[in-house]
Parts: sequence; C-alpha cells; structure tokens
Amino acid sequence: MANCFGPRQGHEDRTIGKIYVINLDREPRRWSRVKEELGRIQDRLGNDLRSLSERYAAVDARNFSNGPPEDGQVDPHYTLSDQLFVEPQPKTLPTRFALEAPIAMTEPEVAVARSHIGVWKRVAEGAEEYALVLEDDVWFHPSFARDLDHAWQDMRGAHEGAGGIDIVYVSYMEAMHGAPKTFHSSHVFRPERGLWYLSGYILSRRGARKLLDALPCRGPVDLWINHQFSKLNVFATRRSIVRQRRDSISTNSYSILPALSGIGAINSEGAALFHAHPLGAPVFGFGPPGSGQSSLAMALSMLGYACCSDLRRLPALEWNRLCAGRPDRAFGAYVNVGSLTTEIEHLRHLYPHAKFVITTCSSDADDPVFQEIRARLKGADVALLDTGKADAWRVLCEHLRCVPPLSPFPHLDDVGQRDIVEGRSEGLRLPVPAKSKWDRSPWIVAPKHDDWTGIEVATEDCGGWVYIDCGEGIDPQHWVARSDTFTGNLALFRHLNVEYDSVEGAKLQVRQEDLGVRGYSAGAITSHTDYLFGRFEAAFQASDVPGVVTGFFLHRNSPHQEIDIEIAGNRPNRLLVNVFYNPGEDGARFDYGYRGCPCQIDLGFDASKGFHRYAIEWTPHEIRWLVDGILVHRRVLWNPTPIPHLPMKLHLNAWPSRASQLAGRLRNRRLPATVRVRSIHVLGCGPILPKSCSGADSGSNGTILEAVST
Repeated sequence: MANCFGPRQGHEDRTIGKIYVINLDREPRRWSRVKEELGRIQDRLGNDLRSLSERYAAVDARNFSNGPPEDGQVDPHYTLSDQLFVEPQPKTLPTRFALEAPIAMTEPEVAVARSHIGVWKRVAEGAEEYALVLEDDVWFHPSFARDLDHAWQDMRGAHEGAGGIDIVYVSYMEAMHGAPKTFHSSHVFRPERGLWYLSGYILSRRGARKLLDALPCRGPVDLWINHQFSKLNVFATRRSIVRQRRDSISTNSYSILPALSGIGAINSEGAALFHAHPLGAPVFGFGPPGSGQSSLAMALSMLGYACCSDLRRLPALEWNRLCAGRPDRAFGAYVNVGSLTTEIEHLRHLYPHAKFVITTCSSDADDPVFQEIRARLKGADVALLDTGKADAWRVLCEHLRCVPPLSPFPHLDDVGQRDIVEGRSEGLRLPVPAKSKWDRSPWIVAPKHDDWTGIEVATEDCGGWVYIDCGEGIDPQHWVARSDTFTGNLALFRHLNVEYDSVEGAKLQVRQEDLGVRGYSAGAITSHTDYLFGRFEAAFQASDVPGVVTGFFLHRNSPHQEIDIEIAGNRPNRLLVNVFYNPGEDGARFDYGYRGCPCQIDLGFDASKGFHRYAIEWTPHEIRWLVDGILVHRRVLWNPTPIPHLPMKLHLNAWPSRASQLAGRLRNRRLPATVRVRSIHVLGCGPILPKSCSGADSGSNGTILEAVST
C-alpha cells in the first residue's frame, strides 16, 4: 500500500497525484511492462497506480534527420570538468588534461534530455503538486511502497520547515566513490552531488519550474542536474527502490566514455562487437546511374550486411556460389552489380524470400532503365528508395524489418560500376602471413572462406608518388605529443616521453612511473593533418622489450577505421599488419571491433637492431605494406575488409600492452624502453580512377587532403 499516492484530506499538496512514464513510440512493449508494474501497487484507497499513470511520448533520436533542434533547451556540449564534478577520479591527474575541451553529446543523450524537459513542462503547468517521473525500463523493488511511505513521512518536516521538496530520487546509482551526503533520517538523505540516472524521481511543481528556469541543460541530463543541486531541495531514498531492468537493451549511448578512457579512468569498455543480425535472405539493389546506389550500399553495410557493390560483374568464385544458391557466399547484399541485372528472373526463382531495392529519385519516373528494372521486379518483394529523402531509413528498414542505426542516412556520390581483375595477385610472390584471431564482424570476410582473395578493381596507374610532407628530422611544429591513453594501454602517454632532435629525429620512451591511474608512462606523436590516401613511410628502430609495442599507423574514430604496422617487443623479427573497418560517413558512431583482422609477417631481421623503413601505401582500392622498399603484404577490396575511405591522422607510438598475447609479458627490469625515429615521409599522387567506371565521380575518393611540410 502506498499512502503517499492519491489525495489526502487536509494535505492535498503533499501527495503524488500523477505518474509520467517516458516511452518511445517504437517501444510499446516497454509501456505495457511498466503498466503491469504499476498495477501491482495500490494507493491508500485500494486503486492500483495505473489510474494515475500517463504515457509521455519520448523524443526519438532517430527523428533527428538534420541533427537535434537548437532552441535553447539543450546545450549539446559539456566538458570533462563537468563530469569530474559529479564523479571525481582521485587517481587521475586533471591538471595534465584539457579539462575544458568540449565533449559533444550523442543524439540519444540529447533526446533523453529533451524528453525529461518535456515532462518538467507538464509538471510545472499541471494541477498536481507532485508527480512521479519514470523511464520505461524500470521495475519496482518489492519494498517500494513501504520504503517510499517511510521516506515521505520523514520528509514532511522538511516540507514544512525547509522550503519544500523539489526532487526526490527513488532510482539512482551513486558515484563510484560515493555521493557526498547528509542523512535526513534513516530512510532519507540529502545529496550534494554524485547521483546518476534519472530513471525514477518525484518532482514537485516548484522544482520543475526551477529546473526550467536553469535551462539550457548542458550535457547529459543526469549529469547536468547534479550541478543544480545547490539551487534545489534534493532528497533521495536511502536505497534505490526503483531499479532499471537488466533484460532490456538500453537505447542510449554515452559520449563520456572516450574521454574517461583517454585519461585512464576506465580500463575497459568491453569488446565492442556488432550485434545486429540482418535477415539471412540476400538483398539485391538496382537503379539508374546516379540514383544513390553507393549510398544504398553504405546504408546496408551500416545495417550489418556484408555488401558487395558498384562492380560490372562479381568475382567468379562468388558468382558461382550465388547462382548455385549456396549458403557459403561471402556477401549478404549485392548493389549495383551489372552482371546481376540480366539475372533478375533467375535470382527471384533461386531466392524466393530475397529483398529487392530500387533506388530512384523524382526525375527517374520516365527513365527507361528505371522502368525496365521495375517491370522485371513486378510481384517481387521490392521497395522504391529515394536516398535523398528524410525518410530513407524508415523506408529501407521497414522493408528489411530491421532497426535503423542512430547515425544519419549516408549520402555518397555514386561510384559507378567498376571493372575487376582476377588472377593478378597469383603472380605476386609475397611472404605467407600467419593469421591471428580476427574480430567477428559484418565487415570482415570470415576466415572460413580460405579460398577468397578479395576483389581487385582495374585502375589507371598512379602517376608516381610526390612528397607532400617530408623531412629528415621530426619537426615538432607539425606533430602533437599525446597526453592520453586507451583501454589496452598500461601507460599514460606523456609529453616528457617524446624527445625531439633536429638531426636525429625523435625518441619515444616507455618508463615505469606511478601516475595514479597507470603505473607506466609512454610516448606517442600524432600528425596535425588528416590524410585521405597516400604513401606513409617512417624510418625507425623498434623496441625489443617484451610487453612493449612499437606502432606506426593511420587511425580515426566515428567511424573507427585504422591501418596498422606494429612490432611486438617479444618478437621484433615479425611485422604485425592490421586493418579496422567500420562503415558510415564522418561522424557515424560505428566503432566496433577490438582485434581487427591482423596478420604476422616474418621480417627476416631483428627490427630492434637498427633502422629500417616501413611504409603503408593506401589508395581507394588497395593497401600495400613495404619494408625497406620491398612489398611484404597487400590487401584489395574485401580481403578481408573494405578499404578505409575516410581521412585519418598518422601516428607513431611506443606503449606497454595490457594483453600479454600481443607482445609478451612486460619486463619491468628492461625499462625504460626506447624507440628511435629518424624520419617520417608522407607522399601523395593524383586521382586514381577505376577503369570503365560508369557514372563515377572521383570527388574525395581520389585526392589527397591538404598538405603541410614535416
């Protein structure tokens, strides 16, 4: 029995008269479950709490087709300093980090904040003095009614003598080291800060008005509200009596994780793996030239399909498997593949449950190609998709019966159909790499396809590499020494571990040093410039200290893409090459995978005994790794990943690995470890266009970004 709900004679202003449940339109099951929970609890008159409940339609981040609205309610940027106010990290060194650097809220965080603000407006304008606000993924502790009644009784004195009650947390998680608080009674405390979650709280009409007056909300709403505690009368039940369900997957994403990982406040965010499982039936995409075929291919990739696209024909191996209806195909989707256009009837017969998509735009209505494709697919399970419209995700995902990602629908220039070359790689005699364990990802052709060699696109030869960034020394004006870390790194990168010399280049060191969150310090440099394709070469002498990794690589996040050269201290005679690929345009939050698809190559020498030249050649169609000018490894499209297609920064570092499988167990007695870098050269060439490319637009796919001298 919950006596604090419903009217009370003589004390109408002290009772909770309304329950608001924040629920997404696309989550009716959650609303039903919350109503079941509310039906278990009765007020003083014997009525269950469903009679007091009202569903509030949550703001859906997926409707932010042009980004979140800007109306002064939410400031989408906050800082690490804001975070550390609520959750201090006593072992970090905040004076050494950019505490005021802006952190951008994720779109789900903005949507959550706007949902709560909408409820606050309802409470502020309503007739009830108090309302219970719930998110839709909660359940009530068995002692909810008893504990809340005791707490409410204890807070009556505070209501009468201390200016009233503004907010009462009934669901929360305390900061890691505890929330600073004073106990009002054995059932209630008053927090100063340090309470996370806003999944369940009682809000007074006056408290709602105070929160609205304090807007804009700066950062995630549960963080921002902690900064308002000094202006509010805030209470909390002595324990959380409304809990979040563990059988529901959160629709939120957290913008603070990279910043906390960067300062070493968290050691592991878990293995980021793609969990979407698209339908098993293949998807086929057709459309007139310039109708958005490349955008469709990228969108399917973002939905978790291994998508083969923009080719005149399939490689023979995949063609034979597809036309035979075999399940061991490398791909689950095929878009803008010319040879499939003549096989539409055969594909319909072979795959009766296949999904077809025709890309179109308003000007295509009378296009003969469009009309022919549409006629040949009459009666099939087909969707017409205008990739330029705001509802593109909805149309595609309703057709495929899957959930759209939070990122905007991609808009790419159509690549056109490219010719392929088969058999050329057979003439290259390269070292046979030893494969390490790979990620399981939609964007990696599984190792079980051991006869798969990727897709080689026929291209015009590059007119030769031209220096754009070069120098025999390492000019510190064009590099930044890092001062952060990452999950698998036992050390913090520190400026003091990077030493520049105008003649000899640079020296990176790994030292044993107690830095609070880490027991080691390390050295790393990163280019100021972002590069899109080119030849990247460094002359360096690697470390031979077990546990220490020497890395030379290109990297970016959102989406995560990476091309690696690494040398492990316990095996300095081996080169580890790796590629990480995630789909999407710049800003898409696809940062999955933590192993990539690494291979190890025998160098034939000890990389720690002298200087050698290591190079990565990256074009839109292939990646080549060279040592002292000799090609040692090569990957073309889908061997086993697509080629990274977005600008990346260049990095060189030395760091101790948390994983002993990567570089061996760290030997402290061998520290400090040193990596010497003599030079770094960056070269580029003119556009590399595919041969016989119908409707191709090189755009940003074939040119190097701005150059600076190093």
